Amino acid sequence: MENRHGLVAQEQLTHATFRAEREAALVLLDRQSGGGSTLGADRGYDTQGFVEAVIARGMAPHIARDVRASKTGRLRHSAVPAALTRTEGYQASQRIRPRIEEVFGWIKQSAGLRQTRHRGIRRVGAVFSLAVTAYNLIRLPKLLRQPA
Repeated sequence: MENRHGLVAQEQLTHATFRAEREAALVLLDRQSGGGSTLGADRGYDTQGFVEAVIARGMAPHIARDVRASKTGRLRHSAVPAALTRTEGYQASQRIRPRIEEVFGWIKQSAGLRQTRHRGIRRVGAVFSLAVTAYNLIRLPKLLRQPA
């Protein structure tokens, strides 16, 4: 999702695996043409490998820091640089980041994808792409009414 207007810029459906979201995010970053110098994400993306991969792509990782206590009671060390979290841009990204949940909520409630009627990545992916396109089309009139 792009932050300025809340439109979904790209989508990709994957099998549910432990690393699928992070791997898909990197694929989507590689597909992205131009623009976008930051990547906002929740604390599930706060891993050393993912943060390094985002930085290697020339982007700032505006990822929520995961500093929860581990099973041993010690605080977990975040991979996101502490200096980055003090910037104004990072704070703005963290305020806007929850908007993506609105997209998923709409897709589940209004687009009827709480449970799919199809099987397989290709078929479910096609329905998901259609739902994302519908979300963007519904969002556009609201954006056109807003003053510049």
